[in-house]
Amino acid sequence: MTETAVLRQRTPRERSAPPRKGSLLAGLLRTARPRQWVKNVLVVAAPAAAGELFSRHALTQLALVFVLFTACAAAVYLVNDARDADADRAHPTKRHRPVAAGQVPVPVAYAVGGCLGLLAPAAAAWLCSPAVAALLTAYLGMQLAYCVSLKHVLVVDLAVVTTGFLMRAMVGGLALGIPLSRWFLITTGFGALFMVSAKRYSEAVQMAGKAGATRALLTEYTTGYLRFVWQLAAGVAVLGYCLWAMEEGGVPHTSVLPWRQLSMVAFILAVLRYAVFADRGTAGEPEDVVLRDRALALIGLVWVAMYGLAVANW
Repeated sequence: MTETAVLRQRTPRERSAPPRKGSLLAGLLRTARPRQWVKNVLVVAAPAAAGELFSRHALTQLALVFVLFTACAAAVYLVNDARDADADRAHPTKRHRPVAAGQVPVPVAYAVGGCLGLLAPAAAAWLCSPAVAALLTAYLGMQLAYCVSLKHVLVVDLAVVTTGFLMRAMVGGLALGIPLSRWFLITTGFGALFMVSAKRYSEAVQMAGKAGATRALLTEYTTGYLRFVWQLAAGVAVLGYCLWAMEEGGVPHTSVLPWRQLSMVAFILAVLRYAVFADRGTAGEPEDVVLRDRALALIGLVWVAMYGLAVANW
């Protein structure tokens, strides 16, 4: 008898029973999605772009903001998994999530998520600034609205996820009182939209014809439309970065080479390299693409080096 047949013979209670191994704490940690925490490194984006990253105060504030944003994201994941527990049990992959599998009871997921959602903005108001607390509160409100209804609204779902990335990039600047360049916001926003829409496109390609195995809203998008979105977003992000690089600093008479302008080459190559995976439909897990592709990692390091030299005016 196949594994699928065995699973079908089990009752809903058996399929949702707690796993034999794993503690409640381990389940809560898994539900908080540690692999997704790498996204929150974006909190250093604005300070790094402004060259205000390496003072003790900046590092302390950014570490704190990283923790608080991670707590907010974890709160959203916990509430989302608690809401979707019944639906996740019918999903071939999501049924293994701790809440759906019964390792974390639904009331516990709601309680821990609610506590994190209340404590993180309160800690931000006390330890950082009212602006950071307001942004975290807005992030929580928007993401919870996404969990409840916005994830079922065409285009709005893409905008909400993209805005979440943009908020991560903004919060570091707010914490340190750094003015946010319009080009920084355009490049970051459309760069995020590029990755989000490429992820949706990859999911649509990989899950085509597999009913119940993917996001319900993907059936409302066509792959042609999602391809158009990620191509448009990539073009705007590249244009915004080039205008940003050409406008600000790094001219030959103040540094050895025009590093900021030269960094455009690395940035464009990085976008083109990522687009290879998007075009193949294998960009469904952006963190895996970024961390596992050596060529993309090398291009990223070159870009960081060039931009760092530009900021240092070397």
